[in-house]
Amino acid sequence: MPTTAEVRAQLTGPGGMFEVVDDVVDGIEMKVYKNRFGSLQEVAAIAAARDDSQTFLVYGERRYGFREFIRLANSVSHALASRFGVVHGDRVAVLSANNPEWCLAFWGTVDLGAILVGLNGWWKSEEVLYGLDDSGAKVLVADRRRFERIADDVDAIDALEAVFLIDADPAEFGGGPKLHRFDELLGDPRDDLPTVSIDEGDAAVIFYTSGTTGKPKGAISTHRGVIANLQNTVFNTVAGSIRDASPDPLSGQDAAAPDAAPTQTCSLLTSPLFHVSGCHSNLVVGLFGGVRVVIPEGKFDPAQVLGLIQQERVTLWATVPTMVWRVCEYPDRRDYDTSSVTNVAFGGSPSADELQRKVLDTFPNVHSTSNAYGLTESSSVATVISGADSLAKPNSVGPPMPVVEIRIADGSGRELPAGETGEVLIRGPIIMPGYWGKPEATAETLIDGWLHTGDVGHVDEEGYLFITDRAKDMIIRGGENVYCVEIENRIVEHPAVADAAIIGVPHPELGEEVKAVVQLEPGHTLTEDEVRTWVAATLANFKVPTYVELRQEPLPRNASGKLLKNLLRGTGVVSLDETL
Repeated sequence: MPTTAEVRAQLTGPGGMFEVVDDVVDGIEMKVYKNRFGSLQEVAAIAAARDDSQTFLVYGERRYGFREFIRLANSVSHALASRFGVVHGDRVAVLSANNPEWCLAFWGTVDLGAILVGLNGWWKSEEVLYGLDDSGAKVLVADRRRFERIADDVDAIDALEAVFLIDADPAEFGGGPKLHRFDELLGDPRDDLPTVSIDEGDAAVIFYTSGTTGKPKGAISTHRGVIANLQNTVFNTVAGSIRDASPDPLSGQDAAAPDAAPTQTCSLLTSPLFHVSGCHSNLVVGLFGGVRVVIPEGKFDPAQVLGLIQQERVTLWATVPTMVWRVCEYPDRRDYDTSSVTNVAFGGSPSADELQRKVLDTFPNVHSTSNAYGLTESSSVATVISGADSLAKPNSVGPPMPVVEIRIADGSGRELPAGETGEVLIRGPIIMPGYWGKPEATAETLIDGWLHTGDVGHVDEEGYLFITDRAKDMIIRGGENVYCVEIENRIVEHPAVADAAIIGVPHPELGEEVKAVVQLEPGHTLTEDEVRTWVAATLANFKVPTYVELRQEPLPRNASGKLLKNLLRGTGVVSLDETL
């Protein structure tokens, strides 16, 4: 059996299927695929050439073939451009649960050269209004449940010219010139893709990520970045099938039996489409790869997921560990046929050995799991480990993708050798060009083309990455990044609060839960539930502390005022340099 390094050399060397060359992109030297698409339009064109004998999207009773889907997406593009004046570079925001309309809005927007803004579906009204204002969205596509949060405020958003409601009548919200049914965009299905010229460096998507300043930042994914992530994913699929002689997740064909009749891969999409994992690594990859993508309706429900796996014969499930935990611990899981699943992939946090054991127990034909590492700023996956490698190095998130470079640096930016721990830096075409409208934040995060991730880790002698900690003050809860300062800033706005600190508490399924340590003002009282209600009034529910500790004594700080969270966690003592 060839090694990972041997397979990579074969595929990426001169004349290889995924030949990698050096190039200069926006003044930065990096590795790129020699043969690549110029924009997402070309991916849509490939899907348009398929017939509808195979299904692309499944959502409840609705099923869309590949050509049918692209014809509807073309209708969205045409309507946005001809009736609502959307042009290259305009922003089209989506605020919705996963559904076909989200997918149609995405392709209808990016094929037009406009920019899709994925708003977090768990945000509260203030957060949503911030995202719309920050992005300068001209159009909003929304479902009823989420639009209700901002319905009274849309007329005050000057840049927002049109709102398309997916599952509601505009009359429910008083009508008005801005409100339309989403169906208005679907009245002219057509075969011709938009002819707008798109450069691979053009922005395609803005997804919001919270930050240490307390306000979300819009990370830009370019067409180049999304395409590079697509090719990385296909490379990993091909390399894995060669290396491990296992079923190829894109074709469904067993690499050890090339004469076997291929079957369509079926992927279960449970990651939110407003995350790069859901959009770039599921929706885009699925359309290109001829995958049948199954989208559950409503909230995540283990019974529904297991039912869909059985009914649709799902073969691939790429999601966050929290959802896998819930399915693998569902009491009636053995009542469902899960034998079709051959690949379970994680993202969002390292996968525990116990979780891997549960996966192998729940899905009898999964012989190993996959784990990926990436950020919103890296257009999804930067490293991945799978197959025999995941068994040999279960604590690693794998080697970098062929066009991705990983560097471990100390506090001054000096590169560290293998085995030494430092901040993880990433460079390559997948990296964002910056945060939307925030040059200062961009300059702090992107230095000489290297993305400073805020994650701490090391690489071994073979170049495999191990994530060991986070430099940024951040909690990962169920795959969602929770920046502590955002919650702390909200809590200290309460008149009864003198000081507050947010720390992470380990949780077997979610990874971490949020805990607030709150110092009260003298003479004031506050209950745990009152703290939670105060946070929930303006921030998404996943940011609301599960645990609240109320105290009168001051929180531990050093001489410069820095919170000593290691003491609050009970994981350290005050060092000499902290007290001086």
